[in-house]
Amino acid sequence: MEFTTQHLIALLPLLVTSVTVLVVMLAVAWKRNHALTFVLSVIGLNLALLSLIPALDATPLQVTPLLLIDHFAGYYMALVLAATLACITLIHAYLGAESGHGYPGNREEMYLLILLSAAGGLVLVSAQNLAGLFIGLELLSVPSYGLVAYAFFNKRSLEAGIKYMVLSAAGSAFLLFGMALLYAESGSLAFTEIGTSLANGSSLIVEIGIGMMLIGLAFKLSLVPFHLWTPDVYEGAPAPVAAFLATATKVAVFAVLLRLYQMSPATAGGWLNDLLTLIAVASILFGNLLALLQNNLKRLLGYSSIAHFGYLLVALIASKGLAVEAIGVYLATYVLTSLGAFGVITLMSTPYSGRDADALYEYRGLFWRRPYLTAVLTVMMLSLAGIPLTAGFIGKFYVIAAGVEAQLWWLLGAMVLGSAIGVFYYLRVMVTLFMREPNMHHHDAPFDWGQRAGGIMLLVVALLAFILGVYPQPLLDLVQQAGLASVAL
Repeated sequence: MEFTTQHLIALLPLLVTSVTVLVVMLAVAWKRNHALTFVLSVIGLNLALLSLIPALDATPLQVTPLLLIDHFAGYYMALVLAATLACITLIHAYLGAESGHGYPGNREEMYLLILLSAAGGLVLVSAQNLAGLFIGLELLSVPSYGLVAYAFFNKRSLEAGIKYMVLSAAGSAFLLFGMALLYAESGSLAFTEIGTSLANGSSLIVEIGIGMMLIGLAFKLSLVPFHLWTPDVYEGAPAPVAAFLATATKVAVFAVLLRLYQMSPATAGGWLNDLLTLIAVASILFGNLLALLQNNLKRLLGYSSIAHFGYLLVALIASKGLAVEAIGVYLATYVLTSLGAFGVITLMSTPYSGRDADALYEYRGLFWRRPYLTAVLTVMMLSLAGIPLTAGFIGKFYVIAAGVEAQLWWLLGAMVLGSAIGVFYYLRVMVTLFMREPNMHHHDAPFDWGQRAGGIMLLVVALLAFILGVYPQPLLDLVQQAGLASVAL
């Protein structure tokens, strides 16, 4: 195929992110400077976000047989880049601005790893081929192992890194084996060609192949029963890394799962829908019930994310009508809310001091010491619970609308029950913030947290979560364009 300027323009977000990785790497080799590395990373990610504007004018365009850049890819690229930018801002606060105060090891490599992982996310959301899917997934996952174990002075962080690496590798092995079986039967790696060649009927090999691919992707999305790593990894990982795992990585994997489901009718069938329904119900109920028992905020958010991706499966199973739009809205609101919740934990643990302030008792009476930070966490908890006037409500409303349209009554019943259980443990966190307990040792965010980059970003996130809950129209317009593009292709 002939490579033109249009192809280069369409690839701009990925190219800019890759160039940022190289620039940061050279800057670190030349001179270790935490502030410089942070500034270069932020500039690079902002340029990548801006480059989406010309890139989307050149779309839809098949850049190579592996990548298809369209409005769907553009929307999810924006989500991945925005989440990465927010996490990098939190990392800067978390590691500590001054040397000798905060994280005692080398800080610059953390930015390098997160930028590499973000590049993998961009490849993943544009993948229209099983080879592209695997390359993107590995580029997304491998730097994450280093990120999770980055606080290697802490035993929990090392344990989480090893657990994540072993289980993620097992998930990748399942995925690769499933791809091999699909290729053996269809003779192609492209999503659409797999769909057309298997449209006449699927054999046992195809069903096993699709099942194994689903296991691999369910590992990455931490869906029940492949969720066992999630709470341990969230608890052990540094708080900004847990935020990245909960947002950017999961958005990228779910986006490619949605594209595969939409472009290959062979992967959407009766038995697969039944299997996904079982996984969705189990994820919603187990995620919410296990979150009830947690006294650690990061573990609670880990179990809660299992339930949230169970809700998202409802829209995936519906797959027609409002479904693609519902997934786009829900993922945007979920990213916003998770960034806010993990952002508060990050600022409470700032600068790095050996362990994160993630135990629930450390948040007792936070309102009386840091009222604005408490307001941010309260808005995030309300949004995760799906209370009206928050972004989370809009996301949940759309998923329920997609479920009603497809008449998935059992799934909707599980979703309503799960949401009711969820309200209880989110309220428990909120009540803790307003308790008064004298003579307790407290973890606190820095007094001027709201005037620093991480604090400003957190306030913007909280404001957006509220504004989108009251006036969601701009987000809905964006998602409608992205959804239509993906369905049309």
